[in-house]
Amino acid sequence: MNASVQNQPPEIRVDSDAATVRLSGDWTLRALSGVIETIRKDLAAVPAEAAWSMDPSQRLDSFGATLLWQAWGATWPRLVEIGENQRRVIDRVSASAGRLPTAPDRFGLLDAITMLGAALLTFRAHAIDFIALFGRIFLDLAHLARHPREWPLLEISANLHKVGVKAMPVTALVGFLIGVVLSYLSSLQLKLFGADIFIVNILGLGIIRELGPVLVSVLVAGRSGSAMTAQLGVMRVTEEIDALAAMGISRTLRLVLPKVLALTLAMPLLVLWTSSVALFGGWVSAWVELDLSLGFFVETLPTVVPIANLFIGLGKGAAFGFLIALIACHFGLRVRPNTESLSANTTASVVSAITMVILVDAVFAIATRNIGVPV
Repeated sequence: MNASVQNQPPEIRVDSDAATVRLSGDWTLRALSGVIETIRKDLAAVPAEAAWSMDPSQRLDSFGATLLWQAWGATWPRLVEIGENQRRVIDRVSASAGRLPTAPDRFGLLDAITMLGAALLTFRAHAIDFIALFGRIFLDLAHLARHPREWPLLEISANLHKVGVKAMPVTALVGFLIGVVLSYLSSLQLKLFGADIFIVNILGLGIIRELGPVLVSVLVAGRSGSAMTAQLGVMRVTEEIDALAAMGISRTLRLVLPKVLALTLAMPLLVLWTSSVALFGGWVSAWVELDLSLGFFVETLPTVVPIANLFIGLGKGAAFGFLIALIACHFGLRVRPNTESLSANTTASVVSAITMVILVDAVFAIATRNIGVPV
């Protein structure tokens, strides 16, 4: 067969009575690539009851067979005349593709109820596993209280260094910039009313009580929380956690508890460090914009911001650190032995931790609304 015969363009001819559709030319990817849209329109216009005929000598590959199979509605027509080789190609396409839907189903009320039910069941499964992990932590603490020599001090120390010391540069940089921005925007408004000295009140309450703990928690959730989830997830994939269980070593005692304790202890210190740097950045901006001296700033801050706000900020840091570590470990232990599950659980860990931090911060704001706020 020469080249001119092999590259015949595909054509569709319908008899005058619209009873038979005759296919001619080559139904291959090369022949169809330039006229695919036209062929699709012609196939869509063919009556459903028509018979189909194709010369057995014409070429047909899997692309052309898929095109015909879709035009037939994923089922053989009532009458079709094709060669044996062409029939085998279409049979392979139908076996691999299965039955294609003729039209997408519309989203209805039943689908919405099904999605809601699936979401509630997923949330229930997460809540049960989270509570079980939470209870296991306290059981491990009770066990360590009776056996002090089994405390995983080296693991706690290593995690303190990773989540605390190594996080100090980035938290200081972000805290300083946030303090500068907050002070600059506030000073522009205070100038209009001649209330320059109240910049100390705004910076002190805003950073120490609210912005400092939340800012550090978001940074730690994205940095340390994702790292914890990824570490446990990789251990899941490589079956290291199963090996620990086979050796009789508690996974929560050696893997989860050190991370939770380390982040719970490190977070208040990070909050104190970041809030101090943020206040310094706020003073720098106030000094440039309002000519506010450092001595006045340091002397005024304790008088306008009661010490209770510092305790509230540190308490928030400890609570946020505990929740972030527990959520990170929860999603890390749920990783299945594949890379897709690892990435999905790491993303879910960060999103869930940040969401939980904001919810718990709202609870703190309501519970402490009458504490540490000058009237």
